[in-house]
Amino acid sequence: MSLALGSVADDYTGASDLANTLTKGGLRTVQTIGIPAADLDLTGVDAVVVALKSRSIPAAEAVERSRAADTWLRGRGAAHVLFKICSTFDSTDAGNIGPVMDALRADAGEAIALVTPAFPETGRTVYQGHLFVGAVPLNESPLKDHPLNPMRDANLVRVLARQSAAAVGLVDCATVARGPEAVAARLDALAAEGMGAAIADAVVETDLETLGAAALRHRVSVGASGLGLGLARALVAAGRASAPDSAADLGAPVGGLAACLAGSCSQATLGQIAAAEAQMPVRRLDPEGVLAGDSEIEAALAWAGEHIGAGPVLIASSAAPETVRALQARHGGDRVGHALEDALARIAEGLVARGVRRLVVAGGETSGAVVDRLGLKAFRLGPEIAAGVPVLRTLGQGAAGPSDPMLLALKSGNFGGPDFFSRALDLMR
Repeated sequence: MSLALGSVADDYTGASDLANTLTKGGLRTVQTIGIPAADLDLTGVDAVVVALKSRSIPAAEAVERSRAADTWLRGRGAAHVLFKICSTFDSTDAGNIGPVMDALRADAGEAIALVTPAFPETGRTVYQGHLFVGAVPLNESPLKDHPLNPMRDANLVRVLARQSAAAVGLVDCATVARGPEAVAARLDALAAEGMGAAIADAVVETDLETLGAAALRHRVSVGASGLGLGLARALVAAGRASAPDSAADLGAPVGGLAACLAGSCSQATLGQIAAAEAQMPVRRLDPEGVLAGDSEIEAALAWAGEHIGAGPVLIASSAAPETVRALQARHGGDRVGHALEDALARIAEGLVARGVRRLVVAGGETSGAVVDRLGLKAFRLGPEIAAGVPVLRTLGQGAAGPSDPMLLALKSGNFGGPDFFSRALDLMR
């Protein structure tokens, strides 16, 4: 069976966000961790989202991994592949959005790629090529302070042009308002002028439907989950996707112990941790202790063992941005980030060994480290916890074994309301 849509996602939480969006849009979707095995059963599947951890690695490595995932998807019949990026366009002037886009576009034989991180449902809009978070430009919002990929420029035409080998144009809101034919004509005109990419405005959900219909005329596009929604609706409207599964059913209850891990330093996650303190025991890791050796990890697991029998626990390495900057200044940004991610991943492994089968993880880099450590390979999509965050049920061999499934929630730092952790656990049975 040929896939209606393939996607290469540059981080794990973003992949879950997209897979959730595609499922809601009418596509039967599977999310994989890395390039799937050749024998992955795709019976009845409309879309596969291949989750990579490629957002913050060297650009050449990101290109290599993304091209390999794209090749796998094309080999399963995907006529269109979406390169899924963060809705805040997280990247540096060296990439990785531009280099990966250039490579996938060249492999697809396309002259131009439509690009938009807009997702109005989550407050991300693009107007005249500028990315807004709510009512303010990205560079004036709290989201500008990502510890690995800070975003100081809201002009995406300018940002992408610094990364890409191709010139970058704009499909403005007036063109989008005229519908898919107008967008397609604008893309053709920009390609004729030598442009290799076009940032597309989108301020309301119907704009995404227009962009999705126009993007499907090409073999590759670049965007956040909002563009995925537009692509899914266009595929369903064109009769190129089957009816979705009835209500994202996770099957039999999993049970087992439950725990939460938080590595994101976003304001949203910090607020969620504070709210969770009224609901469950919370332990905050000492970053200096993590950097000094294994004792902090061992102490956290011992603490969890004392409390987890009575209910869920939360272990967090999250800290305020100024605290993170001070740590990075003393020890180096890469060392701090990798040490904290590795610590939480090892704690997750220890928790699973102690019987945890329901695990909530906050933070994109943290989620990637945890999933890799546990050896998880693929997920079925379950109910939505918050916009962009579904419950996931493991498929196949992982740390818990093929006959012992787990439920997970992998959350980008900025997603979810104050009660996210308790709401996630309520839906994970």
